[in-house]
Amino acid sequence: MRQIKTYIFEKDAYFASCHASTVLPLPNGDVLAAWFGGSAEGKDDVRIYTARQTGGAWEKPIIISSAENLPHWNPVLHLRQNGTVRLFYKKGKPIADWATCYTDSLDGGQSWQKPQVLVPGDTSGGRGPVKNKCITTRDGLLLAPASTEKHRQWRCFIDISADDGDTWLRSPYIVRPRSKVFGLAQMIQPTLWEDGDGVIHAFMRSNQGAVYRSRSLDGGRTWKKAERTSLPNNNSGLDCVRSDDGRIWLVCNPVAENWGERAPLELMVSEDNGETFHTALMLEERRSAEDEFSYPAITFHENTLHITYTHQRKQIAYWQITL
Repeated sequence: MRQIKTYIFEKDAYFASCHASTVLPLPNGDVLAAWFGGSAEGKDDVRIYTARQTGGAWEKPIIISSAENLPHWNPVLHLRQNGTVRLFYKKGKPIADWATCYTDSLDGGQSWQKPQVLVPGDTSGGRGPVKNKCITTRDGLLLAPASTEKHRQWRCFIDISADDGDTWLRSPYIVRPRSKVFGLAQMIQPTLWEDGDGVIHAFMRSNQGAVYRSRSLDGGRTWKKAERTSLPNNNSGLDCVRSDDGRIWLVCNPVAENWGERAPLELMVSEDNGETFHTALMLEERRSAEDEFSYPAITFHENTLHITYTHQRKQIAYWQITL
């Protein structure tokens, strides 16, 4: 693998804190990234920022969200079939009352239209993608990995669009398992892939010290009861993608502890459709108790992996890995 690591901006250049990035390679070779930044996560001055890499260099970040006195959260980039770039994000406080908005760019991320509410009148706590990218199935459905945190219950579902994101129909919640040892599994922030047989798979963050998994045999409309996997999870975000050769690439903190440390950060790979993984690359090692390398995003385009993540809450790191 050929690897290039950069930072999208210099730390402390625009805000005191940043988090929750998303990355999107474009057909012309440019790369877009987005994240939220402000004085601290959840503060009223937190906004959505984007930056574009062109010619191998990152341009100056721009603010794209409206200047409301509300915190903004968790942007997710998506390239629509007509070439428009759509960016989803959450806004509101508390998290349980999030609303989902979106904004479109017609020029590859150089300018953005006025933000709109994704599902007008929705009071569920958020629709559309909650952290990780959407996928388009072989049947042409756009699947958004979603979750809510209403009434202290973490629940995952999949939002489904048959018109590339104009309208949405949500699946039932993925059934959560219960055990005598771990209790009821609380799960949020799914990440999706479709295998060679058309089965849709979801990995989910949990409060159980492990990643949970579910499957859909009908294009994301209904889901099997979630199951505990052997993958460790520290109750922090993870993301995965399927490359053209069928391998599953996963970025996560391999820490098997609820609210565990958010370091180290590894790129892992599976050659058996997500059943087992081994480390492909150590992205960040843990050197001190204060280290945080978290909330990764990963996507695949033309034999290349694109990865972003939070680097110490001060920067967004970017890896380009040619397979």
